[in-house]
Amino acid sequence: MSITAAPQPYSDGRLHAHPVRLRPGLAATLPLPPGLHKLAFPGGRHARLLVPAQALHHTALPLLVVLHGAGGQHGGGDAIALAHATRHGTLLLLPDAQSTSWDVLRGGYGADLAFIDRLLVWTMQRYEIDADAVTIGGFSDGASYALSVGLMNGELFGDILAFSPGFMAPLRRSGMPRVFIAHGTQDPVLSVERGKAIALRLAGEGYDVRYAEFDGAHLVEPAIAHAALRQLAAR
Repeated sequence: MSITAAPQPYSDGRLHAHPVRLRPGLAATLPLPPGLHKLAFPGGRHARLLVPAQALHHTALPLLVVLHGAGGQHGGGDAIALAHATRHGTLLLLPDAQSTSWDVLRGGYGADLAFIDRLLVWTMQRYEIDADAVTIGGFSDGASYALSVGLMNGELFGDILAFSPGFMAPLRRSGMPRVFIAHGTQDPVLSVERGKAIALRLAGEGYDVRYAEFDGAHLVEPAIAHAALRQLAAR
């Protein structure tokens, strides 16, 4: 008799966090004051959280999750995201992968997706989140992971920002998030053709896709990134 192993938690790519289901209770003070905070969780997991000054008003805030590339590199995108979040009143989460990159590159969704879900739940239980303004983005491997996770959880993420992605590997699709992809024409790490092919495929599948190329290497081009983030803030 053969025994089929039970699927591992998060192996289906599904997140469970959602701001509508996790409304925080009213509190006189914020869990963490405005500023950039380092968060530590059991199992040696870490993340950074930027709480904007606008959180003091106890209004619903946009939420932006930004994922690093291999080796923890953001290609300059973390500084750009921090400046944007500070100016436009956005909660910003910068989680760290368990290893040098995200779990799907090591065989499947699991520990990293579980940590992102835990981080989202932790944040949504403590801060009022605008359910219509939740975005996931990333650079390089983080862009590939953001595309994959965002497409699988489009009921949560209304927008996906992918800077220099190499692939997408969604196990299923949910919702129709808007997708922004940018890629450098001189990228020596992940060819610009990869980002272009992903954009064309998603556009052909009916997604609202914006694609931008720039004359540069493997990085987050500041002018393009700022413009993409400003469009988010204008929604």
